[in-house]
Amino acid sequence: MNRMLLKKLSGMVILTLLLLLPLEMVKEQIGKRSAYQESVEWDIARMAFGEQTLAGPILAVRYRVQNPPEVIRDEKTGKTVATRMPQPEERVLTLPAEQLNMEGEAKVEELRRGIYQAQIYHLDMTMAGSFHLPADLLRLKPEDGKLLDARAVLLFGVSDLRGIDEDPAIDINGQKLRFAKPADMALAHTLSGSRLEMELGKLTPGEARNFDFVFPLKLSGMKSFSFAPTALANRVKLTSAWPHPSFQGSFLPRERNVDDTGFSASWMVSSLNMNDTDPEAQANHSREVLSVSFIEPINIYLQSQRAIKYGVLFIVLTFTAFFLWEILRRHPLHFMQYLLAGLALTLFFLLLIALSEHVAFLYAYLIAAAACIGLIAIYLSGVLGGRKPALAFGGGLVILYGTLYGLLQSEDNALLMGSGILFAALAAIMISTRKLDWRNLGNK
Repeated sequence: MNRMLLKKLSGMVILTLLLLLPLEMVKEQIGKRSAYQESVEWDIARMAFGEQTLAGPILAVRYRVQNPPEVIRDEKTGKTVATRMPQPEERVLTLPAEQLNMEGEAKVEELRRGIYQAQIYHLDMTMAGSFHLPADLLRLKPEDGKLLDARAVLLFGVSDLRGIDEDPAIDINGQKLRFAKPADMALAHTLSGSRLEMELGKLTPGEARNFDFVFPLKLSGMKSFSFAPTALANRVKLTSAWPHPSFQGSFLPRERNVDDTGFSASWMVSSLNMNDTDPEAQANHSREVLSVSFIEPINIYLQSQRAIKYGVLFIVLTFTAFFLWEILRRHPLHFMQYLLAGLALTLFFLLLIALSEHVAFLYAYLIAAAACIGLIAIYLSGVLGGRKPALAFGGGLVILYGTLYGLLQSEDNALLMGSGILFAALAAIMISTRKLDWRNLGNK
């Protein structure tokens, strides 16, 4: 008896291990399709525009200083033999905006390439704020040199300049100006990456200045939008009809509302909330951003990868049910019958990914599950010698596939539901075999 039982259990373990090979092949295929989806997104971003990050605007004050003359002394006597006037030194001082208000609406569009797709957004926004230059901003000590001249430059960072749909006209103190690309690299350290500059004119030393600005911006990007707040007080409000946002970054919305019609979110970030209040450091600090991603409602490849993780559980539970049928009904099954049923279970996951690329994931799941359950039920009606046991097995598979879909849709409760399945399976085995005499299992 023990030898027969050991042989059967060993055969089931070997078959389960063998079926890991087709499961691994299906998993590899899902990975390849997912990688191709990412390559399509990257290719669209390469030809159009990628994820967008805005920084600023910040105000850069470029000023020239004439340093004191250099004294040349005799090495032996130490007496002054000559003086040399050094070249004027150019310096840069950066200032944050006193306040910045940004309000925009995003429209999301799906671009398709064959069966693959990518989300792009078109953001229509307005930015307004003000800079204040105090009168003593450029007051230098005698040992620091003499101020020659100074001028103000407005800087604005855009990670992918191709996403700017129009050439926006900026209202600065009632005057219409436009951004331009940097003319030199003098301010590259001030705002790294792709940026735009705007000359605001010369500054008069000792005179306080205010720069009030407002400008519209139409920006297109892919998947996510990020903003690095650099003002002393930043207020941002975004709305969209896309109902699947993901809020990320260092600053989460103070207020947000997400429903089937879309979302609205607002942020309030002050200089007290930032780790580094220097506008240069903040504009170049990629982690100090508020961000929103326009994610897919259902990522079929992620769902399929999660589903196939339960493939071994499907096989083990089905083999366990077959084994109980053998010992309780005294109806022996051949290992080939185990193998064919296991292959049908494995084929479900390949059908799922193939169908979900063409129809909605729910419909793909229903079609693949119905096909596999129907195939197994028809096969078992001959193997088990009747329709009733085949329907019973089919009903069990319906419950199993239904539970798996619930696991996929409720990731937060996956552990609870998975534990419930294992407990229910163990309870069924223990209750159905509670009167079984295992010692005499091999007797006729």
